[in-house]
Formats: sequence, C-alpha cells, structure tokens
Amino acid sequence: MKFGIIGAGMIGHFHAKAITAMTGGTLHSVFDLRAEAAGKLADEYGAKAYSDIAAFLADPELEIVTIGTPSGAHLDPALAALNAGKHVICEKPLEITTERIDTLMAAAAANQRTLAAVLNRRFHPGMDAFKKAADEGRFGILTSASAYVKWYRDQAYYDSAGWRGTWALDGGGALMNQSIHTVDALLHLAGPAKSVQANAACLAHERIEVEDMLVAIVEFQNGARGVIECSTCTWSKDGHPARVQLAGTDGSVFLADESFELWDFRDERPEDAEIRRTLMKGQEAGLGANDPKAINFYQHQRNFEEVVNAIHEGREPSTSATEARKSVALITAIYESARNNGAKIEL
Repeated sequence: MKFGIIGAGMIGHFHAKAITAMTGGTLHSVFDLRAEAAGKLADEYGAKAYSDIAAFLADPELEIVTIGTPSGAHLDPALAALNAGKHVICEKPLEITTERIDTLMAAAAANQRTLAAVLNRRFHPGMDAFKKAADEGRFGILTSASAYVKWYRDQAYYDSAGWRGTWALDGGGALMNQSIHTVDALLHLAGPAKSVQANAACLAHERIEVEDMLVAIVEFQNGARGVIECSTCTWSKDGHPARVQLAGTDGSVFLADESFELWDFRDERPEDAEIRRTLMKGQEAGLGANDPKAINFYQHQRNFEEVVNAIHEGREPSTSATEARKSVALITAIYESARNNGAKIEL
C-alpha cells in the first residue's frame, strides 16, 4: 500500500524509516505546512512533498496516512484523511480525549476506512510471550498488575516546542505523553480497569502546565490491584526501562522494555527455559528513557505491517481505535482523580 505521512518532524522521520523497512508498504508522499520540512523528508526517501493538505489528500494513489502531529492536534488531519477515503494510522495517543476518539471512530465507520493507532510496545518477542502466558491463565488468580515509567526529560526538552507540556496539545505530562504505551501494555495484559485513585505534581520543571510525577492506584475488573507510577524527573545515567509487572497465585513476570527481569511460574513448561535463555534482561539502557530519539523503529514497522495485513484481510487490526481508546479512557480518569484530590473514579 502507498503511505503518506502527515508531519515532517522527528516522528515523521521515524515513520519514514519504519515504512521504508516494512513489507507491504511504500512511502508515497509527505505533508507538512512547512514546505521546506516536507521537501527535505520527501527528498530523503524519494517521495512527493506537499504543503497543501487538500492536494495531499486528493492524490488518488495515496491509500494510507500516518499522523505524527502533536497529540492534541490529531483530530483535524485524521478526520480530513478519513473523509477523503484514506485509511489512518495515528501516533499515540489516538487523541487526548475519548470524545475526540469517538468522533474519529464514527468518521472511520461512515467512510468504511480503517482507523488504527501506533501501539508499538505490543510488538516484540517479550510481549508476545507475556501475552500468551496471560491469555493462558498461567498467573492463576491475578492479584497484582503494575506499570512504572521513571524517565527523565530536561527543561530544554519542554522549551524546545511551544506545545510541549501543555494540556491543549500534549494532553498531559509524564502519564499521557511518556507513559501511554506502558499503560496500554498493562491493559493489554491485565485486562480492563475498574477504578483509579491518583496524585500528580510538577516537581522539577518550569513553564509547563502538566505533571512530571504521578502515582495512581488501580483496581482491575478481575480483582487485581496495582500501581501506575510515571515521571519525567527521575534521572539516571543510562535511563530506567519502562516496566510492566504481573503477579498472581501461580506466577510472576516482570518485563523491562523488551526483556524480562523475572519469569517464574509454579507449573513449568518446556518453553520457559527458552524464554529465560533468550529474553532475560542484561544491562541495556532504557529505550527512550533519557532520549526520545533512541527508540527503535522496528516495533513501528511491525505495527504498520499488522494494519496493512488487517486491511487486506478485511478485519480490525490489533491496534484498532477501540484498543487505543482504552488507555486514553484510563489516563483521563486518572487525571480526573488527581484534580479531585485523589477521589476514586469509576471507569
């Protein structure tokens, strides 16, 4: 399928790498209001450049659009692309409110187009093994399910663009921006949340509206309890990995980025030895923990390939808008609790 990218910034370059490497897709065009930026990215990958979105979307060869604009500016370009008859893959979060996501989902349905999200942390062998264990009930009664993203962003990061650290365009801080993929992974593995209580603060940054530290207590529908802790003010030399930890009456698994710190089940299976041999954590730095440019693009590549395969097969992709909505619903409930002094919010 022929891809077009909306947004020629850092994320646009990231998408271009993933599209170029993928099976089943080629980079056809790039749109950015900044004609020079669109031209630079397009020239690098042999694509067409546009600074007029109407002309970009009118191209009959264009089939699928990826969106890499700021988080709170996903609605308009995604809506325009869907209404122009294009499939859409949108960066995280799909949008910063569930109401906006519902608007996009309605447009996708009306135009019979696929609307999918970038949920790239679902696409690696560690997550495949983790999800299989969860689906097979290997944890017994799931009692604990938590996520920890203790990352660092310096003041220059927030000062680098006017939209960073704003509610309107970032949709939140350490939770919505840096931690949404880990929150998605937690829900993907543990199932839906029932209620949350949260506390948030801005402790170490200036001139931002949003939190750089947040802790939430989560109750899941299956009865498990857990914690979501996220930060952009926890420095370390190499950066802490993003962690998802599940435990129950028959097993415990702790995932750190793409590898395991713990893989331990009461009832051993033949595949467990191979998982411990190949997927246990060494001394890797946290992916994107201190530098957002350090994230690998192969997970985006697999994400894009999954969406293309789903379109060809006439099914919903595993990163559908319905899936992407779940993490935003939980995150906005967490923010509601934090604004209301830790009040319990039911989902």
